[in-house]
Amino acid sequence: MRNKVMHLSNLSDLVKDSMTVMVSGFMGCGSPHKIIDELVKLGVKDLTLICNDTGFIDYGVGKMVVNKQFSKIKATHIGLNQEAIRQLNDKETEFELIPQGTMAERIRSAGAGLGGVLTPTGIGTLVAEGKDIINIDGNEFLLEKPLKADLAIIGASKVDKKGNAYYSGSGRNFAQVMATAADTVIVEADEIVEIGDMNPEHVMTPHIFVDYIINGGVK
Repeated sequence: MRNKVMHLSNLSDLVKDSMTVMVSGFMGCGSPHKIIDELVKLGVKDLTLICNDTGFIDYGVGKMVVNKQFSKIKATHIGLNQEAIRQLNDKETEFELIPQGTMAERIRSAGAGLGGVLTPTGIGTLVAEGKDIINIDGNEFLLEKPLKADLAIIGASKVDKKGNAYYSGSGRNFAQVMATAADTVIVEADEIVEIGDMNPEHVMTPHIFVDYIINGGVK
C-alpha cells in the first residue's frame, strides 16, 4: 500500500499556478487551515477557487483572497470578507455567485459522472443568464453543469493511514462531495490513526477518493 501521509513542505509539488482548487469549509469551519497557511506562504497564483464562501480576511480561505491568489472565485456568498467584496466591486477578480444548493449539486454531479443537474432555482433571475432552460411537464428548469477541480483540499476530524475520513458535526459541509470531484484530493486531518482503528460505520469518505493526507494536528 502506498504511503499517503505527506508533509506540508511537499505541497509545492502538487499545487501549481492556474489550477482550479476546491476548498472545504463553511465560514472556515471544516477548512484545511494548515494547508491554507502553507499555500499563502508559497504564493501560488491565478487559481480558480471553488468554495462555499470566501471566509474572513484572517480566517480560512479568506487569507488567500487577501493575498490575491485567485483570478476567479466560484462561491455561494462573499459577504463576510471585505477584501473579496472590494475585489468584486473593483473588478480585480472574476466572481461567479452560485446558489448554495446548486453548488453542492453541481459538485456532486461531477463526482457522479453526470452531465449536470436540473433545478428551478434561479429561473427568472440573473442566475439564468446564458444557461439552457429545460421544460419538463410544463415546468422550467435550469441546466446547471458539473463543477470539477484539479485539486481538492479538505479538512477532516479523523483519517486513517489508508485515507478513510471522518468529519465531525458541521465540519463535514462540502468535504464529502468535493472529495469525489477533483483529480487530486489532499485531506488535512486533525488526527491520523492506524488502519483498523476507525469504526467502518464512521467512514464518510472512503480511502479510494483520497490521494494524500497531511497531519493538521501537529502544533
